[in-house]
Order: sequence, then structure tokens, then C-alpha cells
Amino acid sequence: MASTIALVAAGPVSAQVSLITGVRLNPTPTGVEVVLETLSGGTPEVLTSQDGETFIADIVNAQLRLPGGENFQADNPIEGISAIAVTAGEGNQVRVTVTGATAVPVTDFVVENGQIGFRVTPSAETVTVPPTETETSPETETETSPETETETETETVPADQEIIELIVTATRIAEQITDVPASISVVGEEKIEEQTRLTRDLGTILSQEVPGLSVGTQSASTFGQTLRGRNISVIIDGVPQSTNRNSARDLRTIDPSAIERVEVLRGPTAIYGDGATGGVINIITKRGRGEGVQAETTVDLNAFPTNLGETFGQNIQQSFSGSLGNFDFALNGSFSRTSAQFDAWGDRIPPDPNAQGGIGDSNTFNLLSKVGVNLTDSQRLQFTANYFRDTQDTDYTTDPIVDEIPGRQRARALEGLDLDESQQTTNLNTSLDYTHDDILGSSFQGQIYYRDYFTRFFPFDAREFASLGNTIFQSRVESEKYGARLQVDTPIVDAGRANLLWGVDLVRENTNQPVSIFDPVAFDNSNGLTYDRTGSRTWSPFQRQDNLGLFAQLKWNVSDRVVLRGGVRHERINVDVNDYTTLSGNRIQGGELDYNATLFNVGSVVYPTEEISLFANFSQGFSIADVGRVLRGAAPGFTVESLDPEAQTVNNYEIGIRGNYERIQTSLAGFYNTSNLGSSFTQDFEILRAPERVYGVEFALDAQPSENWGLGTSFTWTEGGADINDDGDYESPLNGFRISPIKITAYIENETLPGWNNRLQALYSGTRNPTGEGFGLLEVDSYVTLDLISSLNIGRGRLVLGVENLFNAEYFPVVSQLQGADTAYAAGRGRSIRLGYSFSW
Repeated sequence: MASTIALVAAGPVSAQVSLITGVRLNPTPTGVEVVLETLSGGTPEVLTSQDGETFIADIVNAQLRLPGGENFQADNPIEGISAIAVTAGEGNQVRVTVTGATAVPVTDFVVENGQIGFRVTPSAETVTVPPTETETSPETETETSPETETETETETVPADQEIIELIVTATRIAEQITDVPASISVVGEEKIEEQTRLTRDLGTILSQEVPGLSVGTQSASTFGQTLRGRNISVIIDGVPQSTNRNSARDLRTIDPSAIERVEVLRGPTAIYGDGATGGVINIITKRGRGEGVQAETTVDLNAFPTNLGETFGQNIQQSFSGSLGNFDFALNGSFSRTSAQFDAWGDRIPPDPNAQGGIGDSNTFNLLSKVGVNLTDSQRLQFTANYFRDTQDTDYTTDPIVDEIPGRQRARALEGLDLDESQQTTNLNTSLDYTHDDILGSSFQGQIYYRDYFTRFFPFDAREFASLGNTIFQSRVESEKYGARLQVDTPIVDAGRANLLWGVDLVRENTNQPVSIFDPVAFDNSNGLTYDRTGSRTWSPFQRQDNLGLFAQLKWNVSDRVVLRGGVRHERINVDVNDYTTLSGNRIQGGELDYNATLFNVGSVVYPTEEISLFANFSQGFSIADVGRVLRGAAPGFTVESLDPEAQTVNNYEIGIRGNYERIQTSLAGFYNTSNLGSSFTQDFEILRAPERVYGVEFALDAQPSENWGLGTSFTWTEGGADINDDGDYESPLNGFRISPIKITAYIENETLPGWNNRLQALYSGTRNPTGEGFGLLEVDSYVTLDLISSLNIGRGRLVLGVENLFNAEYFPVVSQLQGADTAYAAGRGRSIRLGYSFSW
């Protein structure tokens, strides 16, 4: 029997306490089921142990609230069981004990319909269960027919099997994933750790695991990686990672080693505010676990076999976590050196492969610190800080000669770069969370946060662009964000049948984008290798953006088989811009812009059977245009007030079906959404404000044919168009940076020997050939990559091997194929190998 079964909580709601309001004993053909009725709350952690003939389960982060304030005790409930007790422990802890008559009973943990249950079977040494109509004879006991299983109220789960009920916070409160009328993907810690044996690029990791998400860009940028063809809102522990001068670095702000889980809500939503027209990627960092202090160390090396001498990279991780009394903590530090990247031809990939930032020749440092204290049985305070720093240190740049050679040329690296300030990203997230689980029957969550963000890009030769001042410059985005979130979850019907979530979000962000100017003579004399700084200018002016959001969400469990939910959010945004001078010398008068939008959502989940759930929803998301992007190219006479302040509102319709069987988990969803205002770019990088529609289909399947085998696949198809002429015909295809080709992923995994696991996974990116000419409308060719992941338990730890692009396929990522300039037409990574060892102590 497993000693610990952990239900993973998430984000700011992880401290919420579950209230156990009732205890029921339900007879089963083999024993009895102990059902703990709970109100909505945080996800408890269940620690199991054994003392003599007694099974013990300590439920952490829970409180016993039985009528009359008494404990529960049942003596001799069935033959072979002496007693079952449910008692309140110290702090937020409840203990369940099951005592056998002569031996410890077999007890399994389950979660069904929001209730915690323990399935109890007396030991065979204690009692012989009389035969029933649904039981088989002793000779055929292990060959139970499917008909027999369906007649039993619940399935028997092996005692040593860990069962995890996925809980989702993409709806801002803890939910069973099947109760949400939307498509959701959850990528847990184990899966993230598994994928880091191939790459530490979070965008690539998620594209392998999440249907609807475009393939990774293999760069520092997410420009060209969308969710269902629209923008993504990335959140880390409740702190939004976006900037109003979009730097497209939202998935390059934290190291995977600090992440406990990632929850992806696919489809437009306004539950967290503006920007999530494609969906939300909710990143939850690791938390303190276990009693005392636990430590884990990881070390690995990686290289490209074709160029071993130039490509050795390293990664070192150290973590400490645990709890001492009412305090719990997590400390996680990592340092990784990403070597030069090489393609399948054995050539060095330029450090800025697509003119959007690269990950090669970089040093990455991440430090996570999280401390929590349970002030009382119902109150908790938690402080979280995560610091991320990613700096490129390279002697290479992109060779400009490829743009002068006839025909399509692969981007080349050129040695001899002389640049004082390389590409860099730093990101500091801090937050203070307070929860109170019983304020007049409601639960309260409050958070204040601060984010300090900086990113510096690679220099750009803009001497052919008059709007950019005919200069050579290097830009950087500087952003500070302050915010607060307050929300209250109020039961409005007894027994948690319905609840109303309501609250307010406040955000202030200060952002600007200055540039450094370089000497063109030194640049030309060095063949584009030397950058001598001569001064600085303003490109995108200082902006102060204030957001106020008010929201309410209603959930109603109509019955055990029907869940309804709906909500509304009203958002007000004010953008204040200072006077400034563009790079071309135009003096622009500042001013204020005001946006407002009211968004709605409604959806339902229906359970025809316990294994199948059907869902449908209508939801709205919205975003404002990248104001800084427009302002930096302003023409003479332009004023800030002349901008169209209307926000883009996306109306999304979705239907889907989920199946969750013992050995098969599957989902299928179709969506269609429209917006009256678009957010695509023209050839001149101006924002195209034309009506748009996007539609698609997503499918996922995971299966476990036996205990030692697992396999699965996912399918993503998305398409979309714009109504340029506003005549109702969406005949202008959306560009390839928005709409990716068909994506298919597949995997097969096997425990070859005890403790030795192997996984083979594939990614197929299809073709797309949109009609017309323009930005991002080039033809895209298909490609396939295959990866191998292997792990072997050795001693106190685990030895891991990862081989990315196993067969060294020659290909170009989608974002490279969309580039018009050959200097940005970089090939994909060739075969790389990563070998590491991790151990706990």
C-alpha cells in the first residue's frame, strides 16, 4: 500500500481548507465505503500509515465540521472491522482510522463527485465474504467479466496504486477538471521533469503536451506560438506575465525546475482580465511538502554529438522543502548553461535565429522561495518570490551575406561579434497571499504582488526604414507591475450545491522601450560585427496602464449529472502616455486612452455516465492593441487620442466530450470564434483592425493497455480568416504566425524492466499554403521529429537519458519558414543528447 497519496493543489488557492461536513458508511459487496462529504475548498494531502491492525489516513489541509461539533465513531460496522473513526486533529488536519478485527484491512483512497472516500475490505485472515450474484468462484477470481464490474457500485483499485484527482485553477477556484465546461490540459511535475530531459525550453515542452498550442519556436520568443490562433495570457502564481509593450517572452520568465504544474485553459476567457483571447497558461510553482526537511539534487550534461567540443552544456538543480509545525517552505535553485545550437547538417544555428531572440550560448539562473504559515485553523499567509535571469554570452551573430545570395538560403552564424550588452531577460515575481476559509460561511482569498521585468533584444539594422530613424539600434523593454486580487467564494445553497465567486482585480503597469544607438561606420567596417554605442533614444514612450476588473461567477450543481455555470466581468483600462519624440524625429503629444468592456460566459457539463462528460460553452475574451507598437512609428501630427480605443472582443463557441475510463482517457472538442476587430499585423507591422474568425478541432487520447505500457496521441487543426473588405467574406487567410499547420503528437512508453522506463515520442507539423501575399503568408512545409527518453533507478536516485531529434531530421521550424529574410531562415535543432542523475536525501 502506498504510504502517501497526494492530491495536488494549485496556485493561490492551494491553502484553502476543505470542510468535512458529513460522514457516510455505504456497504459494498466486499466491505464498506467511508464517504467524507466536503464543501468546496482546497485540495487536501492524504498521508497514510499503519499501526498494528489499524489503517491510518491523515488528511492535511482539512477541518472536521460535523453537526454538533462531534467526532465520528462506528463500532463493528461490518464483520471483520472493529471500528471506523473520523476525528479532528491539530491545526488543519483530520484523521481517519479503520481497525481490523485481527489484521489491518485493505483500504484504498478514491475521489468521486467531489467527495473523499475510503474503500475498506477486511483482511482475508479476518473474514470470508459470502458469495453474491456478482462474484466469481475462487477458481476464477482473477477473471472477473466486464458485466460483473459494471454491476458493482465502485471499482476495486489496487492498494499500492496512487490515485490523483486533477484539480484546476484556471477558473480561479479549485475544481474537478470534468466539472469545467471548457477544454483544459494539465501538465504535472512528473511530465515537465520528463520533457526537460530533452529541452528546458518551456514553449517546446508545452507544445508537445497541449493540443491547440502551436509548435515551439526554438527561440526565446513566443511570437508565432499561439493558442487556438490567438493570444495567450501567461500567469505565474497569480501574477500576469504580460507587458503592455508586448515583448513576446511570457514563457521565458521561469525555469521548469521551479514548476509544480501547468494548467492550460484553451479558448478565450476574461476570468483573469485582458489578453487571454486564445486562453490562459497558468503556471504554479513548487510548494513545501512533507514533514521535516527534504532535499533533491539534479545534475546533467548535454551536447550535440556532431560538434561535441563546442556544445557541452550543464544543468544543476538543488531544492529543499518541508514543514516545521505551522510553517512550510520550498527553496529551489537552478543554473543551466545552454551551449551553442547546431542543426542536422552540423552547422551552428545563429544565436538570434529568427530576429526574435535566441536560447543558444546562454546562462540561466532561477531561484524560487516560498514560505507559508497557518495562522489559525482557517487562516493562512504565504509569501512567494521567484527570480529568473537569462543572459546570452556569444561571439557569434547572423551572417548578412545570405540575403545577397540568389535563392532561398539557410541562415548562417558569423564569428567575431563585439557587443557589450547581449540579449538578456530578468524577471522578479513576488506575491503575498492571504486566505480565510470561514468569513460568515464564505472563503476569502487576497493577493498583492509586484513584478519587475526587463528584456534586451539583439541589435537591428534599420537604416532602410525612415520611420525608425535610419539607425542601427538595440531596444529593451522595462516594466514594473503592481497588482491586487480579492475574491470571495460564497455558498448560496446548502451542501455546496451552488456557489458564487465574486471579486475585484487591480493592476498598474509602468512600461517604456528605450534604445541604444550604434555607430554605422564601425558596423560597416567590421562586416556587421562591431557595435559601438553612441547614445540612446526613446522608441516606445513611457506608458502607465491602470486596469480595474469586477467579476462574478456562478456555479450550480443542478444534480449529480448536470453542472451549470455562468459569469460576467467588467473591465476598465486607462493608458496614460507621456510626450515623446520618435526615432524619426517626430514630436508627439501624449495623452490618455480609455477602454472598457463587459464580457459574459455560460456553460454546462452533463454526465451521461460516470465515465463520460459532455460540455458546451459560450465565452468571451478581450484584448487591447499593442499601443506602444503603434506609438513608436507615429507620423507627424499624430496624437495619442486619435487611436481607436475600442478593445477587441472575441466570441467563442465550443462543444466537447471527455471520457475517463480505467485504462483510457480521451477528449474531443470543436470551437468557432469571431471578433469584430482583429489584431494581425500588415507587411509594415501595422495592426490590422478587421473582423476575424478562427475555428478548429482538437483531440487527445491516452491509454494504458497494461501496467507496463502506455501510449497516446493528440491532434490539432486550426484555421482562420479576416474580412478585410467588411463584406461578410472571410477570404483573407490569417498569417502563419497566428495559424499553425496541423499538429500531431504521439508517444509510446514502457517499463522495460523494474525501474527502467523508456518513452518514444513524435511530433508532426503539417503543411499550410495560404492564398495571397503578405506578412506571414509564405508556404510552410511539413516535418517530423522523434525523441527518446529513458530513465533507470540506480542507488538512491535516477539516471536519465534524453535524445532530441533521434534520427537527426533536417527541417526548418514553422516560424523560420515564415520569414521573408534569409538571415532569419534558421534550421531546426539537430540530434542532441542529455544525460543526468538526480537523487533525494
